[in-house]
Amino acid sequence: MQTGSPPPDDGPAPDAPSRPESELPPLSPSPPEKTALPEPVPAAVNPEEMAQLEKVLQSDIGVSILLTRLKQTIASTKDFSNFLRKRSALEEEHAQGLKKLARAFHDSTQRIDNRQGTFSTGCEEINRIHDRMADHGLQFALSLQQMSDDLNELAANMERGRKHWKQNGLNAEKRVQDAESMAEKAKAKYNSLAEQYDRARTGDAQPGKFGLKGHKSAAQHEQDLLRKVQHSDSEYASKVQTAQGLKNELMSTLRPQAVRALQDLVAEGDSGLSLQMQKFATFTEKLMLGNGLCVSPLKNGVNPDAAGFKSLREVAAQVDDEKDFKSFILSHASKIGSGSAGVKYEKHPPTPIQTLNQPGISSIPNVPPQLPGPNFSSSPPQSATAPAQHQNSSQPFQPPTTQLPYPAPYQQPPRQEPYGMHQQEPPQMQPQMPYPTPGPHMQPQYRPYSPAQQQPPPERFPVARNGYSADLPPLKPVFGVSLEELFQRDGTAIPMIVYQCIQGVELFGLNVEGIYRLSGNANHIAHLKSLFDNDSSQVDFTNPENFFHDVNSVAGPPETVATTISSAVMLRMRL
Repeated sequence: MQTGSPPPDDGPAPDAPSRPESELPPLSPSPPEKTALPEPVPAAVNPEEMAQLEKVLQSDIGVSILLTRLKQTIASTKDFSNFLRKRSALEEEHAQGLKKLARAFHDSTQRIDNRQGTFSTGCEEINRIHDRMADHGLQFALSLQQMSDDLNELAANMERGRKHWKQNGLNAEKRVQDAESMAEKAKAKYNSLAEQYDRARTGDAQPGKFGLKGHKSAAQHEQDLLRKVQHSDSEYASKVQTAQGLKNELMSTLRPQAVRALQDLVAEGDSGLSLQMQKFATFTEKLMLGNGLCVSPLKNGVNPDAAGFKSLREVAAQVDDEKDFKSFILSHASKIGSGSAGVKYEKHPPTPIQTLNQPGISSIPNVPPQLPGPNFSSSPPQSATAPAQHQNSSQPFQPPTTQLPYPAPYQQPPRQEPYGMHQQEPPQMQPQMPYPTPGPHMQPQYRPYSPAQQQPPPERFPVARNGYSADLPPLKPVFGVSLEELFQRDGTAIPMIVYQCIQGVELFGLNVEGIYRLSGNANHIAHLKSLFDNDSSQVDFTNPENFFHDVNSVAGPPETVATTISSAVMLRMRL
């Protein structure tokens, strides 16, 4: 029978956490030390209670009671360990979420489209406060995880110890009980044989017993019973002696040893569980106190490390809305312009109308053309503003006595050109008179409108919107002139018409589909040709109003120039 102590590996291990409380990193800023709570004073020892307790423990139910109590301690240890583990996971998740939230808020406050100034500074302080709170939470979570691991180890040690002492202690109790039971059986057998022997000795009538040798005599029967009684007596005495020996060993050695070991396991488990609960309370208090000091640090000089920290209330109070508004507005002061005097309307000076004598054409007196009417009789010269004086085509025309030096505003020319210019004229410029010669009769091809059309007579000078007349005199002709002459006259290698038209197409025609496939308005193109023949240096296509917002018309004149130049080159090659 084993009576020794349990092996070292199966015995309970003392509660030895890997990171004692004194070795945990301090939480900053640390609060001032408080007066330690007084430890609970143990109750006075009652001798009667101790005697009764010892009596119960040393009884045959003492080991069973201690095993049940140890089982309760193990269950409580496991439950508290699970609680600490789950609380650690929740605290770690909260701390990680707090850090993630602080980082996201920091990134959002640094964007240029968010409010800056004192509000941004306050947000930075709030981020730092939350970051410190998250650090405290992570440290608290690590401490709880370590405590949970320690409790799990303690519960495992108690489980091994309980299993060992349950086997040894209960086996010893069972052996004694079995020995006592066998002694009782031996006693009963002995008593039965002794009674039979007494009856046989006193001569009580007994039924005859038959055997192989026939009937036994009374003396023989008495001798048989005596032998059985003696054997039963010796066996009974042996069983009683064995039971007494086991009982004495149990009472003196095995039961006290098991009771003491189980008591130690229960005390160790209870003390370890209580210690971890106290540590949990301490760490929780430090966590809450640390978070509170992060929100509102002490300023009384007890903690010098907290001097550079601001409370959350101070951070919120330092936000100055008026200052932020003024700073934002004044930061844009350098973007203010130099302060122009404003936009003023300045009319472009008109180009004086002159008559250009071309070769092959007789000189024509500089007389303004007459307005065509129903009757083609000669009339005195009329001013360019005469069309504005027509109230009705049926009223007689009254010529003004004086001629205005400036052309009238431009109006859209009719489909039939009043001066013999047709929409399908060839690219090369035919030498013709800029103005019709007044006379008593006009040729039929110069009549702008037939009498059957019943339309008012056209204006004498159709004028463009930009101030240039539609048929200006060709002071500096471009169409039909060779590149050499243009270079000698204008001093530019690229004709101005090509430059202006390319500029107009680049500014306003890059997004127009089919700009070179679609032709512009013939009247617009004719007007632009007259502008370039008059003075190409005065043309400006950076303003779309100068080409009637018709970019297809801008693409037409360069093509005509190229055609006329090619025709001149071919003619020269033939010669």
